[in-house]
Amino acid sequence: MAEGLATRYPLVLVPGMLGFVRLLLYPYWFGIVQALRQGGSQVYAIQVSPLNSCEVRGEQLLRIIEDIRRRSGADKVNLLGHSQGALTARYAAAKRPEWVASVTSIAGPNHGSELADYVGRKYPADSARGRLLKASLHGLGVLMGWLETGWRGPKLPIDVHASHHSLTSAGVALFNQAYPQGLPTTWGGEGPGEVNGVRYYSWSGTLQPGLTDRGLNRLDGSNLLCRLYARSFVREAGQCDGMVGRYSSHLGQVIGDDYPLDHLDIVNHSLGAVGKGADPLRLFTEHAARLKAAGL
Repeated sequence: MAEGLATRYPLVLVPGMLGFVRLLLYPYWFGIVQALRQGGSQVYAIQVSPLNSCEVRGEQLLRIIEDIRRRSGADKVNLLGHSQGALTARYAAAKRPEWVASVTSIAGPNHGSELADYVGRKYPADSARGRLLKASLHGLGVLMGWLETGWRGPKLPIDVHASHHSLTSAGVALFNQAYPQGLPTTWGGEGPGEVNGVRYYSWSGTLQPGLTDRGLNRLDGSNLLCRLYARSFVREAGQCDGMVGRYSSHLGQVIGDDYPLDHLDIVNHSLGAVGKGADPLRLFTEHAARLKAAGL
């Protein structure tokens, strides 16, 4: 086995809202785990509640980290979180920094999602439409739990309202007051690269006509959804991946914030169907090499 990506500490991949390890035969991190392991990385794709608050998910992650430390013999782990998984990882690192070598936010809504704000306005929780949406999402979460074949852990609780609130601008603002580690002090800037011994990184993408709507994305319905969702953005109109804004994603050292990748392409969803010239696998393998070079 090659050892070029053999980081000092294991890589733990934390999924976002409605995330999973594997649904039947389909993995959340399509091709990513395999690429990292082929390079020599020790990788754990884990599961937390698909619909719940960042704090609840974070406590679940802490228990998983404790188990990984026991099984692997490693003192720390490198956390890579996609979307809400980034906030989940931030919580764990803030609570137990001695267990975490680094946190990497991948299209994380570190200042909230304008899409979540729009959904809150369009589907108020106390309205008929809001209750229908909540029931639908709860049912989807339960169904995904039944179809999950890659996780052998305990059954995880679902709280649709808490999940949604955790992603709104207001909800994330409250979260950031309690857990500010790695956040930029100015909008669109970089945050501190290291806090309490934990290194912080981030990367994200944007929808780019002529690139993200070409290639295999012409056959990918999820890319069409991201383009539709992007219409809800005002502050970062034209500067989002369909679910998270470019500058809202910033955390710690910003590796890049304008890769031609929508919110799902960035973790190689839809069987690797991405836009023209995009290569999400390379972002992960390069980052593993970066962590290794940093002694992490």
